[in-house]
Amino acid sequence: MTEVSAVIVTYNSREVIAGCLDSFASHTSREACEVVVVDNCSADGSAELVAADYPWVRLVRSPRNAGLSAGWNAGVAASSGEFVAVINPDVRFETDAMSPLAVYLRAHADAGVVAPKLLNDDGTLQLSCRAFPGYATVLFNRYSLLTRLLPGNRRSRDYLMSDFDHASVRDVDWVSGAALMFPRRVFDELGGWDAGFFLFNEDVDFCRRAHDAGYRVVYDPEAVVYHRIGISEAASARIIIERHRSIWRYYRKHLRQNVIVDALTAAGIAARCGVLLIVGAARWRLGKAASKRRSAG
Repeated sequence: MTEVSAVIVTYNSREVIAGCLDSFASHTSREACEVVVVDNCSADGSAELVAADYPWVRLVRSPRNAGLSAGWNAGVAASSGEFVAVINPDVRFETDAMSPLAVYLRAHADAGVVAPKLLNDDGTLQLSCRAFPGYATVLFNRYSLLTRLLPGNRRSRDYLMSDFDHASVRDVDWVSGAALMFPRRVFDELGGWDAGFFLFNEDVDFCRRAHDAGYRVVYDPEAVVYHRIGISEAASARIIIERHRSIWRYYRKHLRQNVIVDALTAAGIAARCGVLLIVGAARWRLGKAASKRRSAG
């Protein structure tokens, strides 16, 4: 059995997948770590690029885009590693990040998930571990108005764990799915990734289920990767809708209360989604009008 399998799901990722694979190959032993790329029916030639330029990669072509979680499940099924890492295609490597994570998991049988330090392209820290979300998360998440206006407020700091120095190993609630590793036995015990999460909150859900099963979720800064966060999270209308669908699914799985609270929560999620769609549409129209004026001038 291979020690580590790295699973990467692509969907129209031609712009970034080459950089991910090239940097991975430069810093990781192919003998110790296999790479599986699952292409979710890309239309930009992502799969063709991988097939032509990276013959050492095991390529799985999905006949349709069934979402990120389903893609990860397909990749794990096609892999053989004792430990499995899931990696976004917009991640790149400047050191071997796989070995430290595998070493940690092998030494700590109670660890169900371990994740590296994430850095932005410019080398600044990317906050990648969080407290589990609750009602206050709507107001104090990474993108919220209150966090942007008052970045030092206590609730945002607590949720984003921004007071943590990110220089030491630490148990956390959940870690970003941009890059993380887990033992195959834990994946099997949890039943894999929940394919009902098409694009967002699949990492929160997986970590929550790992905690519920008695495993630790660990941040290990000895492993470091770079992540272009803007590539994965462009705010199109579909992205906004999928984000809110995933919020509702997570709530129903892990936070449900009584009928009245559930109904109010559903209404609040739907209202927030609607507001963001309206704001997004208005920005698009303003941008289009400005572009026309520039062209006319």
